[in-house]
Amino acid sequence: MPARAKNDYGYIDIDDNVIATIAGLSAMESYGIVGMASKKAKDGFFELLKRENLSKGVKIYIENDEITIDLHVILQYGMRISVVAENIIEKVKFNLENLTGMKVKQVNVYVQGIRVEK
Repeated sequence: MPARAKNDYGYIDIDDNVIATIAGLSAMESYGIVGMASKKAKDGFFELLKRENLSKGVKIYIENDEITIDLHVILQYGMRISVVAENIIEKVKFNLENLTGMKVKQVNVYVQGIRVEK
């Protein structure tokens, strides 16, 4: 179900994929994140998503014109997980509210793995 923003001239429907892409790109701007993760349900294996598939690591829920976002991420080894997660939450919330004009109720970060970057 697309998100709906209302202004003086009418409604603007924003597809869930647009919101998921904004959230994924915003998360990737955060220091300490290696990428978004996609869970393959059959074997519990998490794959690192390429830039064009960032929205697959994002789940969007819209209720009463408020957005809740679940982000599945892979972080860089050696980074403080809580600090990186807080930065991701702040950046995603800020960008989504500014770009869509909608209220973000909650951003949940699920750390699916750690990678050693060379």
